[in-house]
Amino acid sequence: MATVFFPPLLREATGGVRQCDVSGNNLRQVIPAIEEQFPELAGRLRQGDTLAPGLSASIDSAFASSLLDDVGPTSEVHFLPALGGG
Repeated sequence: MATVFFPPLLREATGGVRQCDVSGNNLRQVIPAIEEQFPELAGRLRQGDTLAPGLSASIDSAFASSLLDDVGPTSEVHFLPALGGG
């Protein structure tokens, strides 16, 4: 099972939980598994077929480019506030 880590901005929706383990072969499968454990996260991680605005994800230290990016059984998935600037 992949281990998912939540940043402080999402922890109010997880009851303060910092991480959880979920199954899934890609982010499209992992996100519903997360939402099943933490229903208050529904709609906060994705919008349609993309990550929610203002949110990025990394899988094993590489930024995800889409919800179809592979997630392995021992992967670490981090949801992070998107960085911007100029």
